[in-house]
Amino acid sequence: MTSRTDEALGYEQARDELIEVVRRLEAGGTTLEESLALWERGEELAKVCRRWLDGARARLDAALAGAEGGEEAEGSGNRSDTGSDTE
Repeated sequence: MTSRTDEALGYEQARDELIEVVRRLEAGGTTLEESLALWERGEELAKVCRRWLDGARARLDAALAGAEGGEEAEGSGNRSDTGSDTE
């Protein structure tokens, strides 16, 4: 379960803390209990990062969809202008 403090973390903060958790796990020298706690924290941080990335992807998709819709409207206007010039 994600805590309220995790919800307030920015992407970069969560990513940096996740990098530190992974570094500590890879370095070893921790007890089983410490390793499990680090792993659980890493899972929480990964979820925070995923939510940020999913949100960024949704915003990007919406912006691209809006841009494509604008280009279609502009393109159809240009075609009718071109058609009237040839008549």
